[in-house]
Amino acid sequence: MLSESIKQWGKTLGFQQVGIADIDLKQHESTLQQWLDNHYHGEMDYMQKHGMKRARPDELHPGTLRVISVRMDYLPDNAAFARTLKDKNIAYISRYALGRDYHKVMRKKLKQLGQKIEQEVGQLGYRPFVDSAPILERPLAEKAGLGWVGKHSLLIDGKSGSWFFVGELLVDLPLPIDQPVENRCGSCVACLKICPTQAIVAPYIVDARRCISYLTIELQGAIPIEFRKAIGNRIYGCDDCQLICPWNRFANTTQETDYQARQQLDKQPLLTLFNWSESEFLSNTEGSPIRRIGYQRWLRNIAVALGNAPSNEAVVNALKDKLACCDSPLVNEHITWALAEHQQHSLIANERLTLRLINAIEKGLPRDA
Repeated sequence: MLSESIKQWGKTLGFQQVGIADIDLKQHESTLQQWLDNHYHGEMDYMQKHGMKRARPDELHPGTLRVISVRMDYLPDNAAFARTLKDKNIAYISRYALGRDYHKVMRKKLKQLGQKIEQEVGQLGYRPFVDSAPILERPLAEKAGLGWVGKHSLLIDGKSGSWFFVGELLVDLPLPIDQPVENRCGSCVACLKICPTQAIVAPYIVDARRCISYLTIELQGAIPIEFRKAIGNRIYGCDDCQLICPWNRFANTTQETDYQARQQLDKQPLLTLFNWSESEFLSNTEGSPIRRIGYQRWLRNIAVALGNAPSNEAVVNALKDKLACCDSPLVNEHITWALAEHQQHSLIANERLTLRLINAIEKGLPRDA
């Protein structure tokens, strides 16, 4: 049967799972419209621009009858989540972004899958997408049986967790469809509780304007002050809702070498990354999804993380040096905030020292006690 052959070809190409769905997403249109009406998309104007087209694959690619959904694991070896998050001198980069840009990797493989199908059936109308078009990827993957959409809005597979990418191949073949799997989140609300900025405003609903991934990647301007401390040392994306998800105890590390962590990005000191020149940034992020935020937002994010780092002379001097030579108002605003945070830390430390001296004097102890 052709559908079974397609799934096997997909796995041969490196996808861990392949499913087939029809294109009926009408039941998601009202939810999508409500999300847009609430302005949860923030500055992502393209979400509003395309509107209900996201729920109508045949408008995106006329003639589409089926969507072949695929998933591909990306969790790198030795991810060391907790250790990196706890060390506030180290930059935390979302695990998906430590290797090669997944858009390029998956799109190439989806195109090869389309070509393979075309060799089998003759002329074929197909089009591959990987997080690059107005289409509801996760609901389609859910319909195709690749997992269920969890309360954090990400897709979860009961045997593999959620550390994977999804992609689609739109085709004009009337292939038999797969059946969705049961949603098994149950009463668990761990992802809602763990979110540092409380971006999951209700089960299955994320306010992007509060999400650290949005704030450090999609947001063009200044990061709102009320979220800066919660960002901690996360300079590109956030994984907290996945880290806490109990289904990820079943997750496997990726077999795709392109997704393994690059040494120059993984577990690097904040000061090392902050001191990169723009040419070093472009060189070290070549082929990485990180490059798309550009050098100014890269510095913006790291400045916030340095404002949250332990206060010491090296950090303060690095911030002052960058402020003296940087001509970006965006970056300088965040550096100024970071320096104010360290000044506040210094004042608090001095107050504590003063209190200790006063207590020592009152107790008749030596001043250096």
